[in-house]
Amino acid sequence: MVSFGGWEMPVQYSGITEEHLAVRRDAGLFDVSHMGEIEVAGGDSLAAVQRISTNDASRLAVGQAQYSALTTPEGTFVDDLLVYRLAEEHFLLVVNAATTAKDFAWITDGIRDIGDAVAVNTSSRYALIAVQGPRAVDIVQPLTDVDLASLGNYWFAAGEVAGVRATISRTGYTGEDGFEVFVAPQGAERLWTDLLSAGAPAGLLPAGLGARDTLRLEAAMRLSGQDIDETTSVLEAGLGWIVGWEKPDFVGRDVLVRQRTDGVKRKLVGFEVIERGIARHGYPVFVGEEQVGVVTSGTRTPFLEKAVGLAYVPSAASAPGTECAIEIRGRRVGARVVPLPFYKRPRG
Repeated sequence: MVSFGGWEMPVQYSGITEEHLAVRRDAGLFDVSHMGEIEVAGGDSLAAVQRISTNDASRLAVGQAQYSALTTPEGTFVDDLLVYRLAEEHFLLVVNAATTAKDFAWITDGIRDIGDAVAVNTSSRYALIAVQGPRAVDIVQPLTDVDLASLGNYWFAAGEVAGVRATISRTGYTGEDGFEVFVAPQGAERLWTDLLSAGAPAGLLPAGLGARDTLRLEAAMRLSGQDIDETTSVLEAGLGWIVGWEKPDFVGRDVLVRQRTDGVKRKLVGFEVIERGIARHGYPVFVGEEQVGVVTSGTRTPFLEKAVGLAYVPSAASAPGTECAIEIRGRRVGARVVPLPFYKRPRG
């Protein structure tokens, strides 16, 4: 157990590798109740969400979610988040645990003059349990009347799971199919226990922060505070697809539009270590004899069995196939820029 964002969190249960492989092959069970929840409601709630987030929330139907970002006036990250449309004039923003208080202050300040819109930090009302992996539907479906097969990616529905009132969202942070289930905190233990019992014959294992990190890295999902922060722009991070370019205004829009036109000087790339060694967060990255950046995320991933990582490099050195080197304990080890994501789950 470790302290994380004000919570005591499990790094691992049976072991990071075993938990990681369970998610790729069968399923894993994650307690992600540390995530923050902020609700925005009122007649002008859509206008409020549109101003403070990059993606186009007007495209959301009730029951649909989208990946988005809170940005500074410079187009850099305050945080990344999921935006859920609970009703026409009611949104749920799911943010990162370590930045919940900062995000709430940022949102409150950003919508102050909107009109009929109020933001409330409702994190204490929610626990969040995730089932991730190719057998997630098989495990969860017997415990709910919600038709999970008809629930599309980034859609959610209200119902019960194991007799606990819940909101079931087809989302996750592992690169696999799966669900994140929102319940009141008093129902979390029962939900966890019943899911674990129901899923055991299908290979479901409890999984901790360690496997969550290696899984998201294989899928090239960015980690807030590490791969993206207030020094990195949405376009530098390769996330231009979460920008609603047709929106007339949002915080940071002018800078991002200019970057889209002029290009960025650096980009977040994936690399694969081609010599012996494991690149980790903070290790220097070289192109030729020049240090051009540092590793933002890196490890040897259990499923791919490769040492991979993410780093910001000059745009001129960002093309797949570009040779680079990572300094590992004073020794430069060969690496190569590769396309992202490192892992993409099989379809069908």
